[in-house]
Amino acid sequence: MRFRLFAAIFRAQVRWLAWMMSVMIEAIRDTIALFSGATRTKPEPTATTILPRRGREQFAARSYSNAAGLRSYKLFIPSKRSRGPPRTLVVMLHGCTQDPDDFAAGTRMNELAERDGFLVVYPAQSVRANAMRCWNWFDPNNQTRDRGESSLIAGIAREVATEFRIDSRRIFVAGLSAGGAMAVIMGDTYPDVFAAVGVHSGVPYWGAKDLQTAFASISGIASNQALSDEPRSQTHFVPTIVFHGDRDATVRIENGVKIVDHAVALSARLPNPLSKNVGELASANGREFTMTSFSDSADKRIVEYWVVHGAGHAWSGGSPKGSYTDERGPDASEEMIRFFMQPR
Repeated sequence: MRFRLFAAIFRAQVRWLAWMMSVMIEAIRDTIALFSGATRTKPEPTATTILPRRGREQFAARSYSNAAGLRSYKLFIPSKRSRGPPRTLVVMLHGCTQDPDDFAAGTRMNELAERDGFLVVYPAQSVRANAMRCWNWFDPNNQTRDRGESSLIAGIAREVATEFRIDSRRIFVAGLSAGGAMAVIMGDTYPDVFAAVGVHSGVPYWGAKDLQTAFASISGIASNQALSDEPRSQTHFVPTIVFHGDRDATVRIENGVKIVDHAVALSARLPNPLSKNVGELASANGREFTMTSFSDSADKRIVEYWVVHGAGHAWSGGSPKGSYTDERGPDASEEMIRFFMQPR
């Protein structure tokens, strides 16, 4: 039994290293293309703040710092402000090797924000904190309230919410892969800040406590029982929507199942138990999917789990203008916004 576990961990490490090598090869190709004049480099976000003129959208570069360090971020402010400042904020956490511009392009979240009039903020992971721009979700320091990267993300959300007078009940967080894992952490550690969580191809809360257990976790072989001695907030239930491809070889779908199970378990704190509805097989944009929902006594969906059949490690229904996207399948961005905006 112990040999099989070690063998599974070894295979997971090999798959992870292979994926990292592919990412490095892509980066080298981009560099070669850059110096040959085939493409232009993306500028690093700066600490400047540029407020939009009335009637014109703006994608502004800013920065935020606290005792845990400094992070740049980009803020999308829609042009639709005829009735005052937008009252809703969505925090988007990118995956490894991505940046705010790439993630915004791939998810098309700015387009939805311009259409519906809400703000979107994209915190940027620093290459100094992680060479591949991954959020360090497996570090215990970042899984604890008011410490590490989670404090920086919460600080950015609070800063923007205060400046633009965002309704405290309408601040949401979503992410992909490492960003999805951080979105789960934000929901668990800051339930007073974030009203709902969207997770695409992510990892459950306390799914790892170091790099070694991270390998096991993303491969779906880690047991949360082994981490049961770690601190958990588990004080408030936060509505959660989860997307995961069942052919995801980078972050196995078992992680999506654990995220949903954790959310449903916390729902036991609600006055009434949730009712489960397993949807029938459906299709959207060339991919089949199954959506399981859990609703409260008022028939409001509190947890949704979207399994996209045949999909890999990519944002479902995303744009090819960004990395790690799949044009086929249900539109994860559209469904997350619909889930966030429903009255509860």
